Amino acid sequence: MSDVRVVLIGGTSNTGKSTVAQAVAEKLGFEHRSTDYLARHPGRPWRTPEHEVRPHVVEHYATLSTDELIASVLDHYERLWPRIEEIVTAHATGPGLVLEGSALWPVRVANLNVPHTGAVWFTADPAVLRARVHASGHYDGATPEERHLMDRFLARTERYQTLMLDDVERLGLDRIDTGTGRTVPELADAVLAAVHAQHAAGR
Repeated sequence: MSDVRVVLIGGTSNTGKSTVAQAVAEKLGFEHRSTDYLARHPGRPWRTPEHEVRPHVVEHYATLSTDELIASVLDHYERLWPRIEEIVTAHATGPGLVLEGSALWPVRVANLNVPHTGAVWFTADPAVLRARVHASGHYDGATPEERHLMDRFLARTERYQTLMLDDVERLGLDRIDTGTGRTVPELADAVLAAVHAQHAAGR
Protein backbone atom coordinates (compact mmCIF):
# COMPACT_ATOMS: atom_id res chain seq x y z
CA MET A 1 0.00 0.00 0.00
CA SER A 2 2.27 2.76 -1.27
CA ASP A 3 -0.37 5.44 -0.70
CA VAL A 4 -1.00 4.70 3.00
CA ARG A 5 -2.33 7.73 4.90
CA VAL A 6 -3.26 6.08 8.21
CA VAL A 7 -1.11 3.61 10.15
CA LEU A 8 -2.81 1.80 13.03
CA ILE A 9 -0.75 0.10 15.75
CA GLY A 10 -2.66 -2.07 18.21
CA GLY A 11 -1.54 -4.26 21.08
CA THR A 12 -1.71 -4.67 24.81
CA SER A 13 -0.03 -2.35 27.32
CA ASN A 14 3.78 -2.18 27.51
CA THR A 15 4.46 -3.53 24.02
CA GLY A 16 6.04 -0.24 22.91
CA LYS A 17 3.17 1.12 20.81
CA SER A 18 3.61 4.77 21.73
CA THR A 19 7.38 4.88 21.29
CA VAL A 20 7.38 3.11 17.95
CA ALA A 21 4.32 5.00 16.69
CA GLN A 22 6.12 8.29 17.32
CA ALA A 23 9.11 7.03 15.32
CA VAL A 24 6.86 5.90 12.45
CA ALA A 25 5.08 9.27 12.46
CA GLU A 26 8.41 11.10 12.26
CA LYS A 27 9.56 8.96 9.34
CA LEU A 28 6.34 9.64 7.43
CA GLY A 29 5.81 13.24 8.50
CA PHE A 30 2.43 12.24 9.95
CA GLU A 31 0.61 13.23 13.13
CA HIS A 32 0.83 10.78 16.05
CA ARG A 33 -2.15 10.15 18.35
CA SER A 34 -3.14 7.60 20.98
CA THR A 35 -6.61 6.21 21.57
CA ASP A 36 -5.84 6.47 25.31
CA TYR A 37 -6.62 10.18 25.18
CA LEU A 38 -10.04 9.88 23.55
CA ALA A 39 -11.74 8.93 26.83
CA ARG A 40 -10.66 7.97 30.33
CA HIS A 41 -10.57 4.44 31.71
CA PRO A 42 -8.55 3.18 34.72
CA GLY A 43 -5.01 2.90 33.44
CA ARG A 44 -1.74 1.94 35.09
CA PRO A 45 -2.23 1.60 38.87
CA TRP A 46 1.19 2.72 40.06
CA ARG A 47 2.73 6.02 41.00
CA THR A 48 5.12 8.01 38.84
CA PRO A 49 6.72 11.41 39.52
CA GLU A 50 3.92 13.01 37.46
CA HIS A 51 1.05 10.74 38.43
CA GLU A 52 -0.67 9.64 41.64
CA VAL A 53 -2.99 6.67 41.59
CA ARG A 54 -6.55 7.84 42.15
CA PRO A 55 -8.85 6.04 44.61
CA HIS A 56 -11.24 4.82 41.91
CA VAL A 57 -8.31 3.24 40.04
CA VAL A 58 -7.20 1.45 43.21
CA GLU A 59 -10.74 0.19 43.76
CA HIS A 60 -11.03 -0.94 40.13
CA TYR A 61 -7.99 -3.21 40.24
CA ALA A 62 -8.35 -4.26 43.87
CA THR A 63 -11.95 -5.48 43.63
CA LEU A 64 -12.52 -6.81 40.09
CA SER A 65 -11.61 -10.29 38.86
CA THR A 66 -9.55 -10.70 35.70
CA ASP A 67 -12.70 -11.52 33.73
CA GLU A 68 -14.38 -8.38 35.08
CA LEU A 69 -11.33 -6.24 34.30
CA ILE A 70 -11.29 -7.53 30.71
CA ALA A 71 -15.04 -7.04 30.29
CA SER A 72 -14.75 -3.48 31.58
CA VAL A 73 -11.93 -2.44 29.26
CA LEU A 74 -13.44 -4.15 26.20
CA ASP A 75 -16.77 -2.41 26.84
CA HIS A 76 -14.86 0.87 27.04
CA TYR A 77 -13.16 0.18 23.70
CA GLU A 78 -16.47 -0.71 22.08
CA ARG A 79 -17.87 2.67 23.12
CA LEU A 80 -14.78 4.38 21.69
CA TRP A 81 -14.96 2.69 18.31
CA PRO A 82 -17.34 5.12 16.50
CA ARG A 83 -14.99 7.98 17.39
CA ILE A 84 -11.95 6.00 16.25
CA GLU A 85 -13.64 5.18 12.95
CA GLU A 86 -14.41 8.87 12.42
CA ILE A 87 -10.76 9.80 13.01
CA VAL A 88 -9.44 7.11 10.67
CA THR A 89 -11.91 8.06 7.92
CA ALA A 90 -11.05 11.76 8.20
CA HIS A 91 -7.30 11.15 7.93
CA ALA A 92 -7.50 8.55 5.15
CA THR A 93 -8.10 11.35 2.67
CA GLY A 94 -6.51 14.15 4.70
CA PRO A 95 -3.40 14.75 6.81
CA GLY A 96 -1.51 11.52 7.54
CA LEU A 97 -1.91 9.88 10.94
CA VAL A 98 -0.27 7.18 13.04
CA LEU A 99 -2.86 6.08 15.59
CA GLU A 100 -1.93 3.62 18.33
CA GLY A 101 -3.73 2.07 21.25
CA SER A 102 -5.22 -1.04 22.78
CA ALA A 103 -8.64 0.14 21.62
CA LEU A 104 -7.73 -0.96 18.08
CA TRP A 105 -9.40 -4.35 18.42
CA PRO A 106 -8.47 -6.61 15.47
CA VAL A 107 -11.92 -7.62 14.22
CA ARG A 108 -13.13 -4.01 14.17
CA VAL A 109 -10.08 -2.84 12.25
CA ALA A 110 -10.38 -5.76 9.83
CA ASN A 111 -13.96 -4.71 9.09
CA LEU A 112 -12.99 -1.12 8.31
CA ASN A 113 -13.88 -0.12 4.78
CA VAL A 114 -11.51 2.85 4.69
CA PRO A 115 -8.89 3.27 1.93
CA HIS A 116 -5.21 4.09 2.45
CA THR A 117 -5.18 2.45 5.91
CA GLY A 118 -2.65 -0.10 7.17
CA ALA A 119 -2.50 -1.85 10.54
CA VAL A 120 -0.25 -4.02 12.68
CA TRP A 121 -0.51 -5.42 16.18
CA PHE A 122 2.35 -5.57 18.68
CA THR A 123 2.91 -8.54 20.94
CA ALA A 124 5.54 -9.53 23.49
CA ASP A 125 6.22 -12.59 25.60
CA PRO A 126 4.42 -12.45 28.99
CA ALA A 127 7.81 -12.50 30.73
CA VAL A 128 8.80 -9.36 28.81
CA LEU A 129 5.52 -7.63 29.71
CA ARG A 130 6.00 -8.57 33.36
CA ALA A 131 9.55 -7.23 33.42
CA ARG A 132 8.47 -3.94 31.84
CA VAL A 133 5.58 -3.43 34.29
CA HIS A 134 7.79 -4.31 37.26
CA ALA A 135 10.43 -1.84 36.11
CA SER A 136 7.90 0.92 35.43
CA GLY A 137 6.16 0.44 38.78
CA HIS A 138 9.36 -0.17 40.80
CA TYR A 139 7.88 -3.47 41.90
CA ASP A 140 10.81 -4.53 44.09
CA GLY A 141 10.42 -1.46 46.30
CA ALA A 142 6.61 -1.33 46.26
CA THR A 143 4.33 -2.10 49.18
CA PRO A 144 2.33 -5.36 49.19
CA GLU A 145 -0.80 -3.36 48.27
CA GLU A 146 0.98 -1.67 45.35
CA ARG A 147 2.32 -5.01 44.14
CA HIS A 148 -1.17 -6.48 44.26
CA LEU A 149 -2.48 -3.72 41.98
CA MET A 150 0.38 -4.27 39.54
CA ASP A 151 -0.31 -8.01 39.57
CA ARG A 152 -3.96 -7.37 38.73
CA PHE A 153 -2.97 -5.00 35.92
CA LEU A 154 -0.61 -7.65 34.55
CA ALA A 155 -3.33 -10.30 34.68
CA ARG A 156 -5.56 -8.05 32.59
CA THR A 157 -2.70 -7.21 30.22
CA GLU A 158 -1.83 -10.85 29.59
CA ARG A 159 -5.46 -11.91 29.16
CA TYR A 160 -6.04 -9.05 26.71
CA GLN A 161 -3.05 -10.16 24.64
CA THR A 162 -4.26 -13.77 24.55
CA LEU A 163 -7.70 -12.73 23.29
CA MET A 164 -6.25 -10.22 20.84
CA LEU A 165 -3.75 -12.70 19.45
CA ASP A 166 -6.51 -15.25 18.87
CA ASP A 167 -8.31 -12.71 16.68
CA VAL A 168 -5.14 -11.59 14.88
CA GLU A 169 -4.24 -15.16 13.94
CA ARG A 170 -7.81 -16.14 13.04
CA LEU A 171 -8.14 -13.15 10.72
CA GLY A 172 -4.66 -13.45 9.22
CA LEU A 173 -3.57 -9.98 10.33
CA ASP A 174 -0.02 -8.69 10.65
CA ARG A 175 1.70 -8.72 14.02
CA ILE A 176 5.17 -7.79 15.22
CA ASP A 177 6.92 -9.20 18.29
CA THR A 178 8.50 -6.24 20.07
CA GLY A 179 10.25 -8.28 22.74
CA THR A 180 13.03 -9.60 20.52
CA GLY A 181 15.62 -6.90 21.18
CA ARG A 182 15.08 -4.87 18.03
CA THR A 183 15.69 -1.14 18.29
CA VAL A 184 12.92 1.44 17.92
CA PRO A 185 14.10 2.40 14.40
CA GLU A 186 14.15 -1.29 13.43
CA LEU A 187 10.61 -1.79 14.74
CA ALA A 188 9.45 1.36 12.94
CA ASP A 189 10.91 -0.01 9.70
CA ALA A 190 9.12 -3.34 10.34
CA VAL A 191 5.81 -1.50 10.74
CA LEU A 192 6.34 0.39 7.50
CA ALA A 193 7.34 -2.75 5.62
CA ALA A 194 4.20 -4.50 6.85
CA VAL A 195 1.73 -1.75 5.98
CA HIS A 196 3.28 -1.06 2.57
CA ALA A 197 2.77 -4.75 1.70
CA GLN A 198 -0.90 -4.72 2.70
CA HIS A 199 -3.94 -4.39 0.45
CA ALA A 200 -6.34 -3.65 3.33
CA ALA A 201 -5.97 -2.73 6.99
CA GLY A 202 -3.88 -5.42 8.64
CA ARG A 203 -3.64 -7.77 5.64
